[in-house]
Amino acid sequence: MKIEQIYTGCLAQGAYYIESKGEVAIIDPLREIKPYIERSKSNNAKIIYIFETHFHADFVSGHITLAKETGADIIFGPNADPSFDVIIAKDNQEFKLGEITIIALHTPGHTMESTTYLLRDKNGKDHAIFSGDTLFLGDVGRPDLAQKAAHMTQEELAETLYDSLRNKIMPLANDVIVYPAHGAGSACGKNMMKQTVDTLGNQKKMNYALRTDMTKQEFVKEVTDGLLPPPLYFPLNVKMNKEGYEDIDEIIERGTKPLSPEEFEFIANKTDAVILDVRHQNEYIKGHIPRSIFIGIDGSFAPWVGALIADVKQPILLVSPEGREEEAITRLSRVGFDNTIGYLKGSFEAWKKSGALYDTVNSITASALKNILNKEEVPIFDVRKETEFLSEHVEQAHNSPLDFINDYLAKFPEDRNFYIHCAGGYRSIIAASILKSRGIHNLIDIAGGFKEIKEQKGIKITNYVCPSSLKK
Repeated sequence: MKIEQIYTGCLAQGAYYIESKGEVAIIDPLREIKPYIERSKSNNAKIIYIFETHFHADFVSGHITLAKETGADIIFGPNADPSFDVIIAKDNQEFKLGEITIIALHTPGHTMESTTYLLRDKNGKDHAIFSGDTLFLGDVGRPDLAQKAAHMTQEELAETLYDSLRNKIMPLANDVIVYPAHGAGSACGKNMMKQTVDTLGNQKKMNYALRTDMTKQEFVKEVTDGLLPPPLYFPLNVKMNKEGYEDIDEIIERGTKPLSPEEFEFIANKTDAVILDVRHQNEYIKGHIPRSIFIGIDGSFAPWVGALIADVKQPILLVSPEGREEEAITRLSRVGFDNTIGYLKGSFEAWKKSGALYDTVNSITASALKNILNKEEVPIFDVRKETEFLSEHVEQAHNSPLDFINDYLAKFPEDRNFYIHCAGGYRSIIAASILKSRGIHNLIDIAGGFKEIKEQKGIKITNYVCPSSLKK
């Protein structure tokens, strides 16, 4: 028996490759399926099952393409209603894979079709669960994503999740290994651990949602308390996972169309395409195409695209580091953004050499900010999440989280410069690009973010509060 977790950091997502006696099952595959096929071929094995724990909202799964390429059966749990041929497993239905058995445990609550897959070894011993978004490490799946489809309130879904955890998962042995679909950084939960594998016994000890003395009412309150609105692209990804999507190879072929600066500018002016600049923030600061949006490929790229661009059908023109165009298009397609229509050949340097107009971002060091604050009080906007801000911040700063930056446009002063920062410099440049695209140019970025600000003695910082004590 072989179990491999294939973890994708930018999505905080875990897919799984399981092999026994030449037969392979894939759980929650990503959209680019070649790694799974190559693994199985190198082992002289055959993919026969593709298990989906639920209809994912935060990424487009590769189940349809993988089934088409391999002939494998797609398996969903009870209540699933996709628009393509699948096996809808019954609760406790068993699937043989070589010498092992995979059992579908229906665990609704995150969504009504959510299913945990229990793996039993060749001796019939419970070995591991692949818990999808039902059980994370340190948390459970948020119960507010499927309200419309399930015609239930988030409280009713949370009650259902409580029963699923108590009746299906918690009775399992403590040495059972937990393989979740996501880790820290995913928007599918709110308090996940950085680790990606654990034992169920340890989760029973430290996961707040698995407390044995917790009532259903307490569970509902704790699970629903402090939930931020889900990203707008989530329901669009669910739709794609239920109804189907284009082959990723077609998307890459369409998107990797090189455009000269003149062609690029013509298309940008004649369409409603977003110019998406995915270079490093330090390069964007020095020079970028006016009104382009920065979301760097080396940060939490795909989730920020989903949260801030939102419409997966939005046409995108790409400004990428040379040689990374296909990577950017692939990562966009992971979250359903399939409409990249070309990229700037030669990247920004070609634009600059063509003589076309370009813009920059004003930026100062934290040391320079300290000198300014010694002379006058200036408006500072902190674009980190609310919990980060409440934990510790510059005393006079205002919180305007990047996730909801458009809601704060009216709060930025028009008659004077203002300063923005995040934790380390990535999110504040995303914010700067959005503000500048809205015609707000009187902003100054603080290089290095709050990390550098804290190093400056003399800038007043609020007393530290442990994030775990704050309202999630």
